[in-house]
Amino acid sequence: MFSQPIFVASILLLLLAAGELVSVWSRARIPSLLIILVGFLLLSWAGFFPEGIVKTSALTAFGSLMVAPLLVHMGTLIPIKLIRSQYKAILISLIATITGTVLILLIVSPIYGYTVAVSGASPVVGGILSYLITTQKLQELNLAYLITIPAVIMAIHSLFGMPIATNLLRRYVVKMKGQGFFENKSSVGSADPHAVNTSKSLLPSRFQTPPILLFLLFLAGSLAVLLNSLTSINYSIWALLLGILGHMAGIFPARIMDKAGTTGAAMVGLIVVVMSSTDGVTYDALVQSLGPVLLIIVIAAVGIIVGGFAASKLLKWDPLKGIPVALTAMFGFPGDYIICEEVSRSVTEDEQERKVIMDEILTPMLVGGFTTVTTASIVVASILVNTL
Repeated sequence: MFSQPIFVASILLLLLAAGELVSVWSRARIPSLLIILVGFLLLSWAGFFPEGIVKTSALTAFGSLMVAPLLVHMGTLIPIKLIRSQYKAILISLIATITGTVLILLIVSPIYGYTVAVSGASPVVGGILSYLITTQKLQELNLAYLITIPAVIMAIHSLFGMPIATNLLRRYVVKMKGQGFFENKSSVGSADPHAVNTSKSLLPSRFQTPPILLFLLFLAGSLAVLLNSLTSINYSIWALLLGILGHMAGIFPARIMDKAGTTGAAMVGLIVVVMSSTDGVTYDALVQSLGPVLLIIVIAAVGIIVGGFAASKLLKWDPLKGIPVALTAMFGFPGDYIICEEVSRSVTEDEQERKVIMDEILTPMLVGGFTTVTTASIVVASILVNTL
């Protein structure tokens, strides 16, 4: 059965679909990645999956191929116009991310070692791409036994960040509502996370076909890999930068991979790559990793909260608003959008007031998520892994 690639792909996709179903059902309180990774590990330990099945899967090869183009695509998601008007959200997010990372290195290193601290620092303040950068480096250095740490962190860190952010943001909205802040305000339309970029593209729409757009993505990804070899700066930084600059110059349309119709397939491949990094992880290794994993997550959360609080005070923002923006580092999009929707619904039944509340909280939360998960964590991961 497992000799047929189509059977292997179907089983892996079934696991991914199950994770998505649970995530949708729980409104992202239970991350799909948690279900996928735990499910894969349990099935592997039960002997259902032969050893190395994911690493030899065609989906894994496809996912590895799509990392650089996906990073270029991420660059076209950066909300340039929103960034100009939300500099405080950006600064708060960056200060909080740096604070959390520094605390991890200072506290975890003496206890578990510098390598363990680095293996967990980037994923805890980022997403799948920063996780991949970290695990790829660990494999290159023959430190694959440490991959359990970033894998478990990636699976559960949002469970810590989202409840805290939701609680604080709701307190902020209730506080402002009690002060009459939302009264007599007209809503001009909530920020749309799928339409944050409106810059004009130099590529006419009739030429924005999947083959042409994919060629541009892979060309930029290839250039990023070439620049990596020439400068020793990680290709992920180059790919992200090329995406941002290409979009600003009008060469790449916004959300270029979405327009090419390959985002879903690319993300599936990417998640399978994440699964492959846990292939071979034993039960004993998982149990041994729980100590450093929990310590890293707690320290990261404390560092982000402290950094977010200090930065909010410095920039004259209400910490009840600034700290949730900083905590987007632990969940990103779509968690930030879901939180804003849930908070706005929970404090009012008036549709107009709900829209006003969304206008107030959604934009900084989105910008915070883009700043941390999409940009800062990738840069942090690329820098830290080169210190190993």
